[in-house]
Amino acid sequence: MVSSTACLRKPAERRAPVWLALWLLLFWPLLALTAEIEITGPQLSAGDEGYVLSADFSFELGPRLEEAVSRGVSLHFVADFELTRPRWYWLDEKLVSRSQTWRLSYNALTRQYRLANGGGLHQSFTTLAEALQVLSRLRHWLVIDKGALAGERSLRPGETYFAALRLRLDITQLPRPFQISALGNREWNLASDWRAWQQTLPAAAAAWSEGR
Repeated sequence: MVSSTACLRKPAERRAPVWLALWLLLFWPLLALTAEIEITGPQLSAGDEGYVLSADFSFELGPRLEEAVSRGVSLHFVADFELTRPRWYWLDEKLVSRSQTWRLSYNALTRQYRLANGGGLHQSFTTLAEALQVLSRLRHWLVIDKGALAGERSLRPGETYFAALRLRLDITQLPRPFQISALGNREWNLASDWRAWQQTLPAAAAAWSEGR
């Protein structure tokens, strides 16, 4: 009896699900247009200097990000890589954690886009599409140095581990006003989910066995 009376006295509460349904119907298509990055074909292989990682990223910059770059705002993209060993008795053991940053910028004087990584290497492009094409192809990123293998908690070729990779736009490196605008804005929060896979470490390259 009490609950029935309460429902009669608060018709607004009964209408709330209807308004929620209408709101979702109107705005869900906009929310579904989430800026995303997809990762395909991650592969760890043995190079001359250690284990290197290659992968492809699929994404597009939204209109706001394109406009920001054209107006001189630099965008910093960060790739994160982790290698872990599963443990039945505790949390997985993190063996390797690496990050690499790319800085995408535009020079109004030369009318060129520039893509630079944390190692000091940079390339210039006449179009944004060309710069993004290079950014979308991760190739031969050294994630495990052969000289550091002894300190990487006994990583061994032939053993299977769990690897994970992601790519994200680092909004903390945007100018302060843009950081505020990026809060809660899905177009600015451009990132991938962690792409995880089982990885058996391949045999060492010939240069390793020769001691070079």
